[in-house]
Amino acid sequence: MMKSKLTLSGAAGNNGSYKWLALALVRALLVILCVMTAVFFLIRIVPGDPAKMILGEYSTPEALKNMHHTLGLDLSLWDQFTRFVKLLFTQGDTGNSIIAGTSTRELIAERAPVTLLLIVIASVLAIIIALLLATVAATHKDKLLDHLIRIIPAVTLGMPVFWVGILFILFFSVRLGWFPVGGIGEGWPGTLHSLVLPAVTIAFSQIPTLVRSLRAQMLEVLESEFVVTLRAAGIPSRVILFKHVLRNSALPTLMLLGVNVSYLIGGTLVVEQVFGIKGIGSLLFTSISNRDFPVIQGIALYCALAVVIISLLIEIISGWLDPRTKGKS
Repeated sequence: MMKSKLTLSGAAGNNGSYKWLALALVRALLVILCVMTAVFFLIRIVPGDPAKMILGEYSTPEALKNMHHTLGLDLSLWDQFTRFVKLLFTQGDTGNSIIAGTSTRELIAERAPVTLLLIVIASVLAIIIALLLATVAATHKDKLLDHLIRIIPAVTLGMPVFWVGILFILFFSVRLGWFPVGGIGEGWPGTLHSLVLPAVTIAFSQIPTLVRSLRAQMLEVLESEFVVTLRAAGIPSRVILFKHVLRNSALPTLMLLGVNVSYLIGGTLVVEQVFGIKGIGSLLFTSISNRDFPVIQGIALYCALAVVIISLLIEIISGWLDPRTKGKS
């Protein structure tokens, strides 16, 4: 009898997990569909004519009319949208670039590796620095080090990421000459060297919120009953900190990192432009200037897809680590 109850309980738990996962996937799909629709219509509200960008300011009305027909811009908005959706689901692409004439997917795939590498380096830097600062602050509560570290978020949160990037260029590149002013170096050593300043700039914008969240969680765990019990049992403070406190404090910070993914990607696109990096950011700015609709739609769609997938993965990991968080992130 007991075995039957346990089996039923396990089956109910599995059904609940499957239902939660299915709802998370449906929600992610709805977000992508909403972004896809919003980007398509919003970009057509923005002033500017792609045909005029191609032909020039002094093109004749007849030439503009022919170019509109070639690009499919003479169709109704609904017909353009259905053509866009059909192309997306049949070929996984938003069409050819109006300016370059090549596939949007190929253009993005060509620029994406640099952007992804920059995001990974910046995220790793932000997590390591935030972890160190939060640990020092929490273990020195209300002491000088804690007060100094708590000032950092208050000072840095109001600094725009592009402004921080310019300051870093002026000091570390122009004045000290430690890093290149812009662009990407040759080979892996050159690439990593040229990505240090942009990565630090992006990490700079992420560290304050991570430090604040992690410090608060660590203080809560440090003052909890089970930590007091471990101390009373004579467990070394270092073991308590790394084995119990950090592990129990990491989950809320992980969820916060997932929420910040969209800001991280947006900040990366801006920083690429500041440092002259030929990644997705520079492609986006060029495409906006040229009113290259397919490329703008493609970048927005793939960025939204990346944000949704990363958020979904973090939600799944959080739910696996602590079932009580399922659906709350």
